[in-house]
Amino acid sequence: MGAEAVVESADLRYPIGKFQRPETISPQDRLAAIASLAELPARLAAALDGLDHEQLDTPYREGGWTVRQVVHHVADSHMVAFVRLRMGLTTENPTAFEYNEKGWSVLHDSAAPVAWSLGLLTNLHARWVMLLESLDEDQWQRVAFHHAVRGPMAVEFMTLLYAWHSRHHVAHIVKLRERMGW
Repeated sequence: MGAEAVVESADLRYPIGKFQRPETISPQDRLAAIASLAELPARLAAALDGLDHEQLDTPYREGGWTVRQVVHHVADSHMVAFVRLRMGLTTENPTAFEYNEKGWSVLHDSAAPVAWSLGLLTNLHARWVMLLESLDEDQWQRVAFHHAVRGPMAVEFMTLLYAWHSRHHVAHIVKLRERMGW
């Protein structure tokens, strides 16, 4: 389940495969997920290194988001996830709010420099990792109700999901670079 468990996929939408919900989550799975979250800013920066404006505005697949939109999406999504996790830790049976990720991807700020979202992710992930490293067993099991998964999501599940999400979107950029010879 950790960063080493990367599966290649021919489907450009899911370059590391779709997220597989585990039946059980071990402390080792949690640690691997925390490591993936900690590594995301540096891995994303490395995937973007040297790309010019034209390359940043290239879709990672036909009909898909541009590299720039992917970067801003990761920042948007991870901000929302961090708030959901904090709600789960501090509120009894909260409903994890939804957001329109496609709508957010075309707002005017989606044309911003990717460095803005990279900076945000660096700081957000530092806080996220710090928080996760402090959790006790009861906190790992706290939940938020999430409509997209149609039920409760435990903090430990959210952590694994967003670790996968981190690797998933970095792979979009890395695979595009490989296909384009960048």
